[in-house]
Amino acid sequence: MPTLIDGHNLIPCLGLRLDDPEDEQVLARRLGEYCRIARKTGLEIYFDNAQPGSPASQSFGMVKAHFVRPPRIADEAIRQRLKKLGKAARNWTVVSSDRQVQAEARALGAAIIPSEQYALMVIETLRVGLPESSSEAGVSKSEVDYWLDQFNNHKQR
Repeated sequence: MPTLIDGHNLIPCLGLRLDDPEDEQVLARRLGEYCRIARKTGLEIYFDNAQPGSPASQSFGMVKAHFVRPPRIADEAIRQRLKKLGKAARNWTVVSSDRQVQAEARALGAAIIPSEQYALMVIETLRVGLPESSSEAGVSKSEVDYWLDQFNNHKQR
């Protein structure tokens, strides 16, 4: 399910520091890795207080980060994104611990996940990582052994 994330709500939940000048990029890269492992798509993060001259949005793998310039804030940008989605907003999830953002997203039909709960999902996924490559590819050990044997026999002829 595509997801809209209130970035500054999630940063401290993942053990990152809001006073770190690189916190937004670190979060975006970490969520990019999460998407890669969990095979998630459609993840958008919203950050307020974007610096003048910084890009309005930037991609980090499967993650699109939106940098909202004052006087607007990320909460407002998330609300506008959901309104733009119209009825399709019911297919989206909003990650935020801000009760007002949650209430507005719910009113527009989106599902809600508190930032703390989402952070636990991200942490667990990153901790576990990718499954073993042979099982991921759908090839068993016996199949690999068979083909190795076939190739080795072909070389000896």
